[in-house]
Amino acid sequence: MENFEMDSRLTADSSFVTKLNLCQVRLHHNAAFPWILLIPLQANVKEIIDLSDTNQQLLLQEIVLASKVMKELYNPTKLNVANLGNMVPQLHVHVIARYDHDAAWPNPVWNSGVTNSYHPQLLSEQIDNIATAFNK
Repeated sequence: MENFEMDSRLTADSSFVTKLNLCQVRLHHNAAFPWILLIPLQANVKEIIDLSDTNQQLLLQEIVLASKVMKELYNPTKLNVANLGNMVPQLHVHVIARYDHDAAWPNPVWNSGVTNSYHPQLLSEQIDNIATAFNK
């Protein structure tokens, strides 16, 4: 984690949930979708291939764990797991619970225009629920 600095857009658009061995887990502020981010706490990493082989495997394990947490908590129709980075190049992985009845279905959530804000109490509850599920 030496010299690690999280991109300010990631901190502005999400809230801290918990820390795993490699990644920080954050809840995305778009309440229209149950949506978390996994952000490896490694400096100067833009691509998965920039991680060591060991950390690539650890990232995959943490993606699987995050996917299981989201499936357990939200029972989605489909999980969307993505690493884009076109707007924010710092490596981060989106894990989004999707439903065949959500306002953006079947299209991607990006640029869908579908947004909603969390009420502060609901944001706090969601963070607590997700953190509890990760720490079981």
